[in-house]
Amino acid sequence: MPESVVLRGGRVVDATGTRDADVVVEAGRVREVGTGLRGDRELDASGCIVSPGLVDLHVHLREPGNEDAETIETGARAAALGGFTAVVAMPNTVPPHDDPAVVASVLAEGTRSSCDVLAAGCVTHAREGAELAPMGELYDLGVRIFTDDGACVADAGMMRRALEYARALPGAVIAQHAEEPSLAEGGHMHEGDWSSRLGIPGRPAIAEETIVARDCMLAALTGGRVHFLHVSSAGAVAIVRAAKARGLAVTAEAAPHHFTLTDAMCASFDPLFKVHPPLRGDADVDAVKAGLADGTIDAIATDHAPHAPETKERPFEEAPPGMLGLETALALTLTELVEPGVLTLEDALALLSWRPAAIAGAHDHGGPIEAGAAANLCVFDPEVSWEVDPTRLASKARNTPYAGRTLHGRVRHTILRGIPVVVDGTACR
Repeated sequence: MPESVVLRGGRVVDATGTRDADVVVEAGRVREVGTGLRGDRELDASGCIVSPGLVDLHVHLREPGNEDAETIETGARAAALGGFTAVVAMPNTVPPHDDPAVVASVLAEGTRSSCDVLAAGCVTHAREGAELAPMGELYDLGVRIFTDDGACVADAGMMRRALEYARALPGAVIAQHAEEPSLAEGGHMHEGDWSSRLGIPGRPAIAEETIVARDCMLAALTGGRVHFLHVSSAGAVAIVRAAKARGLAVTAEAAPHHFTLTDAMCASFDPLFKVHPPLRGDADVDAVKAGLADGTIDAIATDHAPHAPETKERPFEEAPPGMLGLETALALTLTELVEPGVLTLEDALALLSWRPAAIAGAHDHGGPIEAGAAANLCVFDPEVSWEVDPTRLASKARNTPYAGRTLHGRVRHTILRGIPVVVDGTACR
């Protein structure tokens, strides 16, 4: 008989509401939810929230090709420690996810890791924008999100063809890295007062907004689904809001760094604060928060982007963009959005769990915690305080911009398919 595990004494929060209950999992499923329950093994959840596992629509696991920065194993372990039971691995690997054999390898490695690893497929061959990738073959392997992330699908005709093709694939979505290259190339931070003061070439918000507006119109034309990655500007939020009001099939995500940091951080010339799209101004941060609060933005996604330490030690303009996110996303959301009253806890978990799960087609994740449901669960203590220490993160990389920052809320247990993969804050795999 498989071992049963009881999560005792927690507060269950899912899309159906909130209640105090024990949860028993067995053979990969939730067996029972109630009070006074027993199992072969007991995990203490007192003072904790028990939620569906978190789902990250946007992570860079770097394998294959850049295993010195991260591997599927280390990235998945970091994800589990952050409360994630499923992540979508971006395709900008070497080689990229434009080959069914590469995607099959990533998916196979993911089955042995600490969370479910879903693979995004490329929209175009080699992410070069010239010809469509074999989307149908990738779809047959289980790919549901197609993106050239790290590169924008800049050609409008190519984006139109991708949307039209994706319409024939039930549940498929085209995810866009919205930065018009002719406006953004050569820039290293947000174009504004700070870039002028620092003498660093900028990436203007209009580079993002131009593509977001265009692709909303293409969604209207084709009926295809568009998902906007890492929305960062006030203008982009407003365009997505208007598109949704028209009933277009448009969704969007925001990364924690775009609602917690501003371009003023770049005054240190520390490449830890370099990211694409860039950290923007206070008004943009406020707009992203408002978009999360009113439902314009559908998900919080980390854009977890590990880099080997020596690459982030280069001068600002030479260093690669990106920062870690998997182990800090939940705590940043609780600290910066829930505690100040921008979001309720329930709304925050919707953005981190069941809404991204729906976008990704991750049907075994994010669902109500009830008998018979897949046992993918996150248990976290919302009151615990901790200081971010890069040397104690599970990722192979150390490029977090939050070093030394005190955050509230930390994962205690993570359950993947009924198996504890994190217990009392320690990874079991």
